[in-house]
Amino acid sequence: MALVKLMQQLPTEIIIGVIGPLELLPLILQTLKAFPSFVPEVRVYRHEAEIFQQTRELMDQVEVLLFSGPEPYRIAKQQLKLSVPAFYVPNSGTGLYRALFHLDYKSDMPACTVDSISKLAVERVFTELGMHGSDMFYYEGEPLLSRDEVLRFHIQHFEQGKSNAALTGSREISEMLSVHGIPNEWVMPTEQDITVSLERALLSTETRRGKEAQCVIGYISIEYTKEAGGRLFQDKDRQRIDLAVKSFVESLNGHVSNLDEHDYLFITTRGIFEAVTGGYKSIQLAKEIGKEYDIRMSIGAGFGSSASDAGANAGIALRHAKDAGGNICFIVREDRSIIGPLEMAESNECDMSLINNKLLKEAEAAGMSPLHLSKLVVQVARSGRTEYSAFELAMILSITVRSTHRLLSLWLDAGLVEISHEIKAPSKGRPKQIYRFPFLQELVR
Repeated sequence: MALVKLMQQLPTEIIIGVIGPLELLPLILQTLKAFPSFVPEVRVYRHEAEIFQQTRELMDQVEVLLFSGPEPYRIAKQQLKLSVPAFYVPNSGTGLYRALFHLDYKSDMPACTVDSISKLAVERVFTELGMHGSDMFYYEGEPLLSRDEVLRFHIQHFEQGKSNAALTGSREISEMLSVHGIPNEWVMPTEQDITVSLERALLSTETRRGKEAQCVIGYISIEYTKEAGGRLFQDKDRQRIDLAVKSFVESLNGHVSNLDEHDYLFITTRGIFEAVTGGYKSIQLAKEIGKEYDIRMSIGAGFGSSASDAGANAGIALRHAKDAGGNICFIVREDRSIIGPLEMAESNECDMSLINNKLLKEAEAAGMSPLHLSKLVVQVARSGRTEYSAFELAMILSITVRSTHRLLSLWLDAGLVEISHEIKAPSKGRPKQIYRFPFLQELVR
């Protein structure tokens, strides 16, 4: 009862400060429409010198900050002690793919100067796209310290015939390069890049962390296809399906009840449900069960500040799933907005060629098996998070919390993981430690 009262007192809106140039704000605001909890407080800068004052004004008004790119974020970070969580949209995601593609189209890109973007990020894109950047010149200094030096770097290489195009993470540099007649591309983020950053920002807020304890009620309904016929009602098949459903709910650290031989009800919490589904992106149950037994599985999950509200929303979500033909999952939130359909995914798999051999050997020596590493890579790439509690890691790795703590001790000693911060326990007890995997940061899009 106390939990219900607490959840009813939580604010439903989160004020987010958005700082960026005019050219990027329409896309950011459009993407924000998919995050109804966020109410944006926007600041537009034309010159990066304005960022300091805008950030200082916003910090007292918002719960979290989002910068349009790494440069405005670094400017604010260098000049201010940020009093709220702050995030930026990276220039190494799908926006970088797009910029390199356009640059290659414009200039056949045999040689190019680059600032504000890491060599590793650029080379990874070349490898994945099957492109070849034979002569790439990277600015070695700090771009924020001198715009004149960065501009001079690009111009000198262009005038000396060493390069015929430029790639930049700065809108101002891009404008100046165009004035000098140098073909260039400003790495602008895509909607996908912005979505990932907004997801991280959402997870960082106090309001959001409160909602992690929110009640989630779900319904799972099974229908047999014509092909399955009476086979579905054989005891051994029914037992296997029953076990698969209960194993899925166990991964949610939830409770499950059989309503009848075709329907189930499960209860869990929002934070765990979000982690297991990769941020409401996929369900690893319906596709596998449906493929093996020729059945349709409809899943509806409901969020609410009370069990009654969550149950009602779960019923609405289930009707949406059935109306869509089954083998699908919908979520209805406390404000009756709908998430879905969630992808019906196969078991987690990972192409281990994405991980270099040196890292594999270091991980194995520290007790991190290729299977553990594979599961971590899949989770990080899907969720955009590199920080987890021991409990979340136990779910991801499908091991006990005790075993997870033992492995974390080994990984800490080997430098594969570090303690990011601690979260104070709601009651008496030791604070919960949050662990970061810095070597997986490059997987975050």
